[in-house]
Parts: sequence; structure tokens; C-alpha cells
Amino acid sequence: MTNPKPPAATPSRSTIVKVVGASMAGTTVEWYDFFLYGVAAALVFPKVFFPASDPAVGVLLALGTFAIGFIARPIGGLVFGHYGDILGRKKLLVISLLMMGLSTFLIGLLPGYDAIGLAAPILLIVLRLVQGFGLGGEWGGAVLIVSEHGDKERRGYWASWPQAGVPLGQLMANGLLALLALVQSEDAFLSWGWRIPFLMSAVLVLIGLFIRLSIEESPVFRQAAEQAATSEAAGTKSHMPIVEVFRKYPREVFTAMGARIAENVSYYIFTVVIVTYLTKNPPEHTASSSFVLNAVLIGAAVHFVTIPLWGALSDRVGRKPLYLFGAVGVAVWSFVFVFLIDTKSFPLTVVAVVGGLLFHGAMYGPQAAFLSELFGTRVRYSGVSVGYQLASILAGGLAPLIAVALYTGFGTGYAIAVYVSVASLLTIAAVGTYSETKNRDLADDPAFQRDQAASVPAQR
Repeated sequence: MTNPKPPAATPSRSTIVKVVGASMAGTTVEWYDFFLYGVAAALVFPKVFFPASDPAVGVLLALGTFAIGFIARPIGGLVFGHYGDILGRKKLLVISLLMMGLSTFLIGLLPGYDAIGLAAPILLIVLRLVQGFGLGGEWGGAVLIVSEHGDKERRGYWASWPQAGVPLGQLMANGLLALLALVQSEDAFLSWGWRIPFLMSAVLVLIGLFIRLSIEESPVFRQAAEQAATSEAAGTKSHMPIVEVFRKYPREVFTAMGARIAENVSYYIFTVVIVTYLTKNPPEHTASSSFVLNAVLIGAAVHFVTIPLWGALSDRVGRKPLYLFGAVGVAVWSFVFVFLIDTKSFPLTVVAVVGGLLFHGAMYGPQAAFLSELFGTRVRYSGVSVGYQLASILAGGLAPLIAVALYTGFGTGYAIAVYVSVASLLTIAAVGTYSETKNRDLADDPAFQRDQAASVPAQR
């Protein structure tokens, strides 16, 4: 194995801005699709696709289909990561965008349980699996094509913009649903109104696709591909990215997974579980859907603005200090969060959501750069996708189910806060025991450098 040389030149500012725009546009569309499903799973799907069940069971079944999407994500991460390291970031990003958009559009056309019976929830699960598979390949490629275009001095800032596409997508999804819930009767909303945002996904996908097709492959990947082609022409065996990432970067994979736990759990508690917690648990909580959606809407707007600020700050102080600050912050704030939303006050509920997402952003802003810096170019797509998406099963995918079960079992929201705190301890252990990465050159191979360092004592 050889250590790739740095690219000859850093792309211009106009180029990196264009790449950031293309990456963020696609990320926004795909997370719009994904969060649209999450909100609908709490508010709509229990009645449309699981009406024969007890209301409480219907909610759990609907949230179960939400979790199924997370099961497909690591599979998508494995497949997209492997071929993304061989064929390039851009091609796989286009495919992931089409998969997410098409599955979301078809959900908007899907008949309910009353029309086609058991086939309705089955088809919903299939489309949710396609959604999750496409999203599994989306994140890694989106952040890598930005990270690999920019320079290390501002990598945290530039790479945080695709991350900002997440709250922007949520802002769009929750905003449309809140608007429709406001202007329509509940019967009209449940009958056909909820389908409009799903069908609108087709327009957003076309816009994102147009922008993504206009960008070039990252210079770091192009140079690594040229070097690989030269090595293979000389008789070197073709590499298998997904195999190499587990063989050479096991520590980095587990670090990436650990870094995701608190970030992922806390995010879904603050933005998805709150919907069920405040609207589906009478008589303790009787908040309307618009009450909760509007609170999350305001939180998403603040989150969108602050994520790039956290990313930029990580370029100055490092990824590790901010990440640890965020992990400790969500653990403490989760108790404040429960206290504030239990007041049933809209202003205090907004404070609860905004505060939680501010601490979450301290992890999420630097996360793209941090995970990109863990792996070498030839396995980077596979590494970040596997670490990111495997953690999604244990964290985000199960978070709504675990939170609802904890609340049901203990009868208090503080049980959910304890759950967030445990997740934070795992993240603190994973990130706290790894070295700072902000000064790493993405053209270098950490595994190669580690092997070289280990061979020095033997040579002496």
C-alpha cells in the first residue's frame, strides 16, 4: 500500500461553493423525504395504514415502519460506499437521490388500509426500505465530495453545509405539514392532504438532480483513482473497499459509530419523539399537532443557521472539544427538555427544542469533517457510510420505540432523559479516547502512516 500524494491544486472558492450547493441541495431533498415520513408516522399513518389496531398499538406499528428504514440504511451504506470508492462519489449520489425521491413520491400515491387492506402497510414497508437504502448511501457521498474539494483550514465549515441540509429538509417537511394541518380539517388532512408533501418530492428531486449533475468528481478521489489504475496495470491486486475498511480501520469504524450514538438519539428525541409525547399521551399531554410542529419548526430554523457556525468553530478549536461539549450538553439538557415540555407552554416548548438542537449542533456541525478525516481516500466512502449508518440502527432507528416504551413503562418523561444520558456516555467514551483530526490531509492515508510509525521501532 502506498500513501497518495496531495492534489496539485486546491479548487477555487467558486468551485467549492458550487459543490457545496449541489451537495446541500440533494441532502435537503433526501432529508425532506425522510423526515416527512417520520412526522407522518406519528400523526397520520396510525390511522391511514393501521386503523384496525388499538390506537396505542397503531402508533407503535407506525413508528416501527420508521425504524425499518434505519435497518436498510447500513445495507445502503455498504453498497453505496463500496461502489462509491470504486466508481466515484458523484455517480452514486445521483442514484441515491433518485431512489429516495421515487419511493417518497410513491408513498404519496399509496392507497390506505381501507382501500386495499393488508397490502397497504406491506407496500408502505417496502417503500420505506427503499427510502432507507437510498439514504444510507446519500450522507457519505454528500459530505465527502465537499470535504475532498476544500482545504483543511476551512474543511469543518464547508463540510457542515450538507449537514445543514438536514434541518432545512425538516423545516420544509414540518412546515408543509403544519400549513396543511392549519388550513384543512382533520378529516381532509387524513384523507388526502398529507399526500401533497410526498408528491411534491418529485419536483424537489428534479431540482436536486439538475444541480448534482453539474458538478465534477472530487480531485482527491480522481488522483487516488489514477494511482489505483496505475497500480493495477502493474499487476497489483484490485482492492475491495468494504473489506479493507474493516481490516485496516476497525478503530475508526467504532469511533464513527460511537460519535453517532448521542447525536442521533438526542436528535430524534428532540424532533420526532416530542410529537408522540405531547399529542398521543392524554390526559397528561393534550397538545395539538400544530403546537408541536410549530415548536419543532422554529427549532429547525435555528439549527439550520447554527450548524455552519459550529463547523467553522471546529476549524479553530478542533472537532474533539466541540463534540464532547455537545455530548455533555444533550445529556444535561434532556432533563431540562422534559421539564419544559411538561409545562405545556408553547414558548417553553420552543426553548426546550431550540436548546436541545443547539447542543446537538455542537456535535453535528463538526461531524462531517471529523468522520471524513478518519479514513483514507480509497476506503473513505465505505468507512464513513458504515460507521454512520450502523450506528443509525442502534441510535436513531430505535430511539422513538425505546423512548415510547420507557415513557409507557415508567410513566415519566425523565426515563427518556436517562436514555439520552446513557447514549451520551457512549459518545464521550468513543470521541474522548481518539486523537484530534482537524489537521489531517485527506490525501494522506491514516492506516499507512500508522503502519509506518509501527515499523520504525522494528527497523531500529
